[in-house]
Amino acid sequence: MRTSLALTAGALALAGLAACSAEPGGGDTSARSGGDGKITVAATDTECKVSAASLPAGASTFEVTNGGTKVTEFYVYAAGDRVMGEVENIVPGLTREVMIELPAGTYEAACKPGMVGKGVRNPLTVTGDSPALSRDAKLAQAAADYQRYVKSQTDALLEKTQEFVDAVKAGDIEKSKRLYPVARTYWERIEPVAETFGDLDPAIDAREDSLEPGAEWTGFHKIEKDLWVAKDISKDGPLADRLMADVKKIVEKANAEKLQPLKMANGAKELLDEVATGKITGEEDRYSHTDLWDFAANLQGSKAAISALRPALTERAPDLVKTLDQKFAAAEAALEAHRDGEGWKLHTELSKDDLKKLSDTINALAEPISKVAAVVAR
Repeated sequence: MRTSLALTAGALALAGLAACSAEPGGGDTSARSGGDGKITVAATDTECKVSAASLPAGASTFEVTNGGTKVTEFYVYAAGDRVMGEVENIVPGLTREVMIELPAGTYEAACKPGMVGKGVRNPLTVTGDSPALSRDAKLAQAAADYQRYVKSQTDALLEKTQEFVDAVKAGDIEKSKRLYPVARTYWERIEPVAETFGDLDPAIDAREDSLEPGAEWTGFHKIEKDLWVAKDISKDGPLADRLMADVKKIVEKANAEKLQPLKMANGAKELLDEVATGKITGEEDRYSHTDLWDFAANLQGSKAAISALRPALTERAPDLVKTLDQKFAAAEAALEAHRDGEGWKLHTELSKDDLKKLSDTINALAEPISKVAAVVAR
């Protein structure tokens, strides 16, 4: 939920008033558009027209086209704004796809013009029975393996965030600066899981320009600005306590979440999208310029999800696995060129050529990773 754009109050009001439902015209609202079985989503700055209001249970592919003037996102929410699947950073004129596994139940499909706010929402009903992908033995094992990885990362996230919070509350600016990118490493590795839970992700990780109008800015990036720009954290004790409390909440939820193999595949791609849209540009850690710590963590998190899925992928698409191995190795080697001791160079120390090389390796990796969800859903 990262963006350097914000909705104006007028656009937000229009989005709140806009009708957003299945395409009019009668007929069976459970029908897909086209023979490929995809659900099309036509997003604009004020509308979110979904070609179906009712779907059969199982994996569905949503094809989202942004016909507006603002970067948008598409989400499918369960009760409590639990994210079942998403695709972010859809620039005007672009079409992107996401495959989401949905059991029977009621949901909302939402477009977010400007990538902020509650979005323009549709009711979405899923009916019938469909064998869960996780009932496949190899995919079930993949989910269990990845759950253990998430647990290891959330344990470290709690520990390192507490160290960071303690340093902030002690007023130790230099120690806080050292701990900031370290604590965020564990957050960034599991961010697709963390983003599942409503407002907790923005409370922890929102940038100032991604806030809804009137919302309080909290979390890592608010403290980051105080550390590197204001150079004053004397009043950040309550902010640090809030960060720790929110991290504890999200860790509890993440460890209780039953992970879906398809969501793991989507998450591996989402982490690379995070690199391409935030870390490469320097927008993510714009005050500390510690973006490469996040870059490395996103890459590691993506690889962990693919590693968990590897036995199933090897059985179903061995050539894809070989390609993924090669592209991960190339991306890791490109990043390793910018190591500095136990950490990484600052974003401001990299040349345009350096950033282009990193971007090229991530784009080359993102292409085969975009095929993983379809293989998982076979």
